[in-house]
Amino acid sequence: MASITTGKINSIAADKKAATARRSRSFRQFLHGLFGRRIVILGAVGVAFFILVAIFAPFIATHDPSSMEAAAKLAGPSASHIMGGDFYGRDLFSRLVYGTRVSLIVGVLATLTSAAIGTFLGMLAAYTGGVVDRILMRACEAFNAIPQIAVSMTLITIFGGGMLNMALILCIGGIPAFLRMSRAQALTIMNSDYVLAAKLSGQKKLIIMWKHVFPNIVSPIIVMATQSVGMTIMMESGLSFLGVGIKVPTPSWGSIINEARPYLMTSPHYVLFPCACLALLMISLNLLGDGIRDALDPSLRGE
Repeated sequence: MASITTGKINSIAADKKAATARRSRSFRQFLHGLFGRRIVILGAVGVAFFILVAIFAPFIATHDPSSMEAAAKLAGPSASHIMGGDFYGRDLFSRLVYGTRVSLIVGVLATLTSAAIGTFLGMLAAYTGGVVDRILMRACEAFNAIPQIAVSMTLITIFGGGMLNMALILCIGGIPAFLRMSRAQALTIMNSDYVLAAKLSGQKKLIIMWKHVFPNIVSPIIVMATQSVGMTIMMESGLSFLGVGIKVPTPSWGSIINEARPYLMTSPHYVLFPCACLALLMISLNLLGDGIRDALDPSLRGE
């Protein structure tokens, strides 16, 4: 009896060790696929750089982003103002540093929220089917028929353009895309043997979706979320550029570009630096998103 118990314990320990080894091997393969191309490494470095700038903004900024100096009004780059000053005499470098924090918080928060809600609703539509599926899909089609920027501007007019409100409003615009993606992926999983076995064993719907469906659709959702962050940041900058996004004096790349527009010819640095920051962040996010896609699906590698 004791020998049988010892054998079971040893078998369980061996299974756990083998599972740990498989997870470790899969993680190493993922890292190798992710950073196997230099262009992806460049994108990852760019994203990490902007994240560090956002985190340590108070230590990187050389001035208070809201303080004004008459001598710095539309001044060019100098020793005291690395990137010059804006129309109000505020330090442009410091405002761009704090604007990085605003853009990343809005982009990441909106994307994570829309991904969570959209993925759950998509799995629910695929698993339930029938009336629930039809209602959700018709709602997506109706929402997609209206330009997202028009919906966002309407909601901002109603609820205001604060940073949290902006993230929640942009989240609403991203839900349909995640819903359709997760539904399409979940439908391919629903007829699998292990899902049918879970249904026959009497497991609850939420347990089946969490334990069996979600782990098999998470990869494309991660890829889509990574690429959606850049699109959300671009949307936030566009709304701020139009004057309906983040309100002054909160620094935002879009609002800075909007303020600099009339001075494109006389003070080109005023618009050049924020546009360059926005372009670099977008390129870095897209490169990293492509790398994650290739690492999770080796058949898509463009080598």
